[in-house]
Amino acid sequence: MKILIFHGYLLRGTGSNIYNNNLARALAGLGHEVHLFCQDLEAEDLPWVDSIGLWRGAGAGDPGPGVTPAGATGAERLVLEVEHLRDSGASGSVTVYRPPIGRMLPVYVEDPYDGFEATAFPRLSEAEIEKYIRINVDAVREVEELIGGSDAALANHLLMGPVVLARAGVRPYAVKHHGSDLEYTVKPNPRFVPYAEEGLAPAAGVLVGSWSTAESLWEAVPGLDLELKTGLGPPGVDTEEFSPLPAADAAARIRQLAGAIRSGPPSTGFGRDEEAAVAALEDLAAAEGPRVIFVGKLIVSKGVDLLIAAWPLIHRSNPGARLLLVGFGAYEMGLRALVTALGEGDFDSARHIAEVGRGLEGGANARLDYLAGFLAIPPMGYADAAVAAAGSISFSGRLEHEEVARVLPACEAIVVPSTFPEAFGMVAAEGAASGVLPVCAGHSGLAEVTAVLAAEVPAVSQLISFDLGSGAVAELGSKVSAWLAKGETERIEVGRNISESADRNWSWQGVARDVISASDGQIRPVRKP
Repeated sequence: MKILIFHGYLLRGTGSNIYNNNLARALAGLGHEVHLFCQDLEAEDLPWVDSIGLWRGAGAGDPGPGVTPAGATGAERLVLEVEHLRDSGASGSVTVYRPPIGRMLPVYVEDPYDGFEATAFPRLSEAEIEKYIRINVDAVREVEELIGGSDAALANHLLMGPVVLARAGVRPYAVKHHGSDLEYTVKPNPRFVPYAEEGLAPAAGVLVGSWSTAESLWEAVPGLDLELKTGLGPPGVDTEEFSPLPAADAAARIRQLAGAIRSGPPSTGFGRDEEAAVAALEDLAAAEGPRVIFVGKLIVSKGVDLLIAAWPLIHRSNPGARLLLVGFGAYEMGLRALVTALGEGDFDSARHIAEVGRGLEGGANARLDYLAGFLAIPPMGYADAAVAAAGSISFSGRLEHEEVARVLPACEAIVVPSTFPEAFGMVAAEGAASGVLPVCAGHSGLAEVTAVLAAEVPAVSQLISFDLGSGAVAELGSKVSAWLAKGETERIEVGRNISESADRNWSWQGVARDVISASDGQIRPVRKP
């Protein structure tokens, strides 16, 4: 089949990017011809990308309001050129196209994107939004004509992928709702609801990662009978990349990764600091106790402050333990300040950080209630524990997805403390596939992942989830500490069981088949837990 995918962002780094990376590979592995639209400036370097499609010609560096720049003559028209790069060895193929949108990239959460001016949708004018849509619609139409029409299609995100496919006349198509578009853009900004409606109405199916995500979508975009065509379509896990690692090999695996980053070419994506990544990994490898990891955006809604505050409690029970924070984001400086304040026993500064809250992310001040409540009356001995834990937390910055797959199995636990709804707990599922216990906030898509694991592996049912509330920090610390207190033999056996559970429930081949079915209106029902 010829399958068209509209993503519009990168193919590495964060959740939806990784989703499309793995989905394209899985579809090609199943023998399909994949045509993927994105804005990854280094897509040519990915070994599974067989061909690249670019619009070239006069003005290509600043393409204007469409594939043909406004006011351009026929001679200046940008021309789509498709270059064959390699044979990836898969029975199918992947061609990546980069529509000529220029430097402005509309996003849901503003983060640095090398080569782009990433701008949150609410800060864009209607003219800027329509220009962005028009460029992509023209690009999709041209590719559709080139390939003789697609047999199935997928639009990622509520904004603006579905609108692009709808206006381009692509039929049939499904929509994959990842979550951040709704929570960060559509819900707080009603002017985007009509765009969501326009793209969702013609869709044959809508894929969500969890019941909670479906409910949130139905509430925000009512009146389209979306309940009838919403199906379960969580991300998948590459269970070959993410698999258990013998404990004896953990330190060597981490050092090998550090060495590969040190000797490899500089990364251009998201401005990664290779020296910082190497230093953080070497610190983790040198741990004299258990290793704990966080992987995700360093933004307030990911709840990393809860993990940092709980770490002294975990470290007190496990001297020599180390915590690695993997990711990037607008709240990184606030988190670093919190780590420093706690390590120095400066609780006045720590409480100030909690009071300012989101202000350190660049927005208005907004108190972090869970953190502030914990720091107001910390448990006995916490101040000494915080000072003793100084130097045991490292920030690596961004790691590529395949690099995460190398370091994650070398840890004993992964913490997913999000305070904001998550469409699906992909990093939790990847942790489970690696035989590493995921300890997650008990809500939204995270709770649905942990519910599956808890039902199939009862030994983790009391450890795998914690409640958000006044006791969140203490409960998080006690859950991780209880897991680390178990003997190595028991942890290995339980890890093997949760890895097998992840393999049964989440695989990219299954995700790929769900996408094809949803494009034709065939969905797996979303059931209330």
